[in-house]
This record gives sequence, C-alpha cells and structure tokens, in this order.
Amino acid sequence: MPRSHGQLRTFLVLGRVSNLPTVWSNCLAAWLLNGGQSWNNFHVLCIGATSLYIGGMFLNDACDAEFDRQFRKERPIPSGQITLRSVWLGGTTLLLLGWLLMLMLGLSVGLIALLLVGAIILYDVLHKRTVFAPVIMAACRFLLYLVAASATLRSVNDAVVWHGLALAAYITGLSCLAREESGRKIVIPWPLLLLLAPLVVILKFNTFRSEISLAVSVIQLGWLFWCLHGIWNKVFNIAGNGRATQDIGKSVAGLLAGIVLVDCSAVPQMSLQYYLVFAGLFVFALILQRKIPAT
Repeated sequence: MPRSHGQLRTFLVLGRVSNLPTVWSNCLAAWLLNGGQSWNNFHVLCIGATSLYIGGMFLNDACDAEFDRQFRKERPIPSGQITLRSVWLGGTTLLLLGWLLMLMLGLSVGLIALLLVGAIILYDVLHKRTVFAPVIMAACRFLLYLVAASATLRSVNDAVVWHGLALAAYITGLSCLAREESGRKIVIPWPLLLLLAPLVVILKFNTFRSEISLAVSVIQLGWLFWCLHGIWNKVFNIAGNGRATQDIGKSVAGLLAGIVLVDCSAVPQMSLQYYLVFAGLFVFALILQRKIPAT
C-alpha cells in the first residue's frame, strides 16, 4: 500500500472522487422520480453506489497501467505512489462490497446492480480499445438510474427510464468530447448535440413542472453553453492550438459537474430542501475539481 505521506490524496486521485457528487445526484434524482420514501434504503444505496464508482475507477487505473507508464506518468501507479497489485485488490474489493450493499436492498436491485458491475468492468477493460467506450460509460449511468429507482421497492416508471436515457445521451456526448483532449480537431461535432438530450426529454415530461424546475433547466442550458464557449474553434474545425486543448479539459470538467444540474432538472416538482441539496452537490463538485482531477 502507499506510504502514509500523501496516502489519502493517492486514494482520492485514484477514485476520482471529484465526480462523486454526480453519482449521489444520480441516485437522488432517480429515487425522487420513482417516488422513493424509505430513506434508510437511500443511505445504503448511496454508500453502495459510492463503493461501485470508486472501485470502478481503481480498476480503470489498473487496466490503464501500461498506457499511463508511457503517456501519464503522473498517475498514482506509474509514479510509484501505490502498487498495481494494491489497486487491483482495492478495486475488486470495493466492487464486491458495493454489489453486496445493493443486494441488501432486494433481489431485483441486486440483479440490476450486477449488470452495472458488469458494465463497469467492461468499460475498464475496453475503453482504450473501442470507439464505443462512451456508450459503455453511458450505460453505467443509465443502469445506476435503474438501480436507484428499483431501490424504492416500486416498479420503475417511464420518467426514470426516459430521464436515464437522456442522461446516458449526455454522458455519451461528454465522453466523445473528452476523447478529443489529446489535441486533435473534432471531425464530427454531432455528438455535442447529445448534450441537449436531457432538455428535450424535459419537454416530453413538461406537465406540472414547477417554476423552480423550469429555472433550473434554464440554468442547465446556460451552464452547457458556458462550458462549451471556449472550444467553438475546435468544434467548427478551425485550426486549434494548445490553448484550445486546455479549454477542452476545462469544458469536460464543467460538463461533469453539470450532471448534477441534469439530475436536478429531471425532477418536475420537489420541496425546496431538495433543490438546496442539488445546489450543494453542484458546488461541492466544482470545489473538489480544484483539488482532485475529474478525469
């Protein structure tokens, strides 16, 4: 295991914990959309989802160890902060723990969570080898929506499915953008249109939407354009430079935090306290990104 000095930061970087607020907001949105009431189950759900996410990120670095030794030597494994064996062991243990916690919530929850674990492992193994990696990552978030909704011990409703698919589309577009961070020009800008999918689905479920929810949707759209404003030259194939590449990294980080806004706007009506929770998660994600890399 890593030495005591910097040990905590090593774990935080490996687990990419700056994205954890978006995992919790996924759980909360799907929970509320499906009429969740038993908050004891919700706490177990969030702990399990946290374990699955961090475990998946550990295994992501373990699978990328050889690549990182060549191209990202600052990562914890190639820099010698932690051994490859420890990362494999830690990631596997966290995935197993997360799945067992989900299984505690019911057999149906455990079965969907098992699919989620499979998708996480599939992404970790294949994401450097296939152009379909963004779709696999999107499937992980969609399955998390289904797990969270199932944890309410109610049948998953249409709103959960539609908003889960919209989030998956958003993740696909975000992931396609992230793959361009190497400095190449974006040849096909259409994946960026997928970032608008959550707003399109909101129009489908626009009945009985509160004024605050509509305001959040406007904020979400504004945040989307704010995150992308620095990379339009890349999108339209105008000659890029180092500055543009740097802007893509900032755009990706901002859009990752924006997942919280996507989740918040998905719920048509809720009490003020939940809006404050989503706002806190959004701010928390931005704060964590200043300390821990999001990608």
